[in-house]
Amino acid sequence: MAFINYVTQIQFDFGAIQLLRQECERVGIARPLIVSDPGVKAAGILQTAVTALGGLPHAVFDQTPSNPTEAAVRAAAEIYRAQGCDGLVAVGGGSAIDCAKGVAIAATHDGPLSRYATIEGGSPLIGAHVAPLIAVPTTSGTGSEVARGAIIIVDDHRKLGFHSWHLVPRAAICDPELTYGLPPQLTAATGMDAIAHCMETFMAAAFNPPADGIALDGLARGWAHIERATRQGSDAEARRQLMSASMQGAMAFQKGLGCVHSLSHSLGGINPRLHHGTLNAMFLPAVVSFNAGAESVQREDRLNRMAHAMGVASGSDIPAAIRDMNARLGLPSGLAAMGVERAQFADVIAGALKDHCHASNPRLASAQDYEQLLASSL
Repeated sequence: MAFINYVTQIQFDFGAIQLLRQECERVGIARPLIVSDPGVKAAGILQTAVTALGGLPHAVFDQTPSNPTEAAVRAAAEIYRAQGCDGLVAVGGGSAIDCAKGVAIAATHDGPLSRYATIEGGSPLIGAHVAPLIAVPTTSGTGSEVARGAIIIVDDHRKLGFHSWHLVPRAAICDPELTYGLPPQLTAATGMDAIAHCMETFMAAAFNPPADGIALDGLARGWAHIERATRQGSDAEARRQLMSASMQGAMAFQKGLGCVHSLSHSLGGINPRLHHGTLNAMFLPAVVSFNAGAESVQREDRLNRMAHAMGVASGSDIPAAIRDMNARLGLPSGLAAMGVERAQFADVIAGALKDHCHASNPRLASAQDYEQLLASSL
């Protein structure tokens, strides 16, 4: 049975941040907790959001780590309760938005956060009484502002997914101006994250034609504009198109992701200092080659359709095109350049096999397959 759901209200335009108070009032948030991070604060974007609240009473948690943790969620939830907040405004990249989703659970549900993780069977335990959330992305990567999931490192160091339609932000405010100051390296890494979402969800076998169309269009936009956005950070059109690609990738990945993300989630849990989008960029070439052997990918000519969207000659040319793009963007040449060693493979594989993205890859990977994917990405 196919389940298809598009429910988020999105304000997408230059200057859309000025609608923040309006959206709080529409959703019914009278005293929000703003969840952000030190980089967003230093860039002045946190203050921009505070100003846009127009005097609305609020509290702030600005210490989200680069990979959100259960400890950060706990600290923010304590502020939420102590300050009598009634909703959340996430201002930042995927880390801040995912952290806010964790707070939405922790502030309204009992027990440790891991109880609500997808692989623990916790999704049905996340109720409609979660704290309402408005998401304001400052990067073009995860698309968490329009997604039902969050990725959080829990206390036992596993990087787990939390998924519920109740976690979908009540509003997404997508303002490309907020990404102008993003450094080139982060623009490239988060942009490749968005491209990975579009590619993996398009290759996934589940039946969801709307997701396929959204993902393929998002891939075309992201691939055509990521270099411009990286090299010319204030290029308005490039920033707009890349933010759209990010949003579209997350709208579509309700269909499912795959081995790129199961590997990235596992390795990112082992070493939280590794950037998720960069890891996705490293794994994409090998996983695309692996997926070429999937019956559903071959039957629907999915690689050649992606190649057309990317302006690449054929599906077989995609892995090399991704490696070339990574090099042009200044991303690492492989996992070894990021400090990953073969000695870590066994732990990465064990985590990948248990990850919520493992089963939705169009070709089910074995432990041996994962070892080859890691070796090919080294």
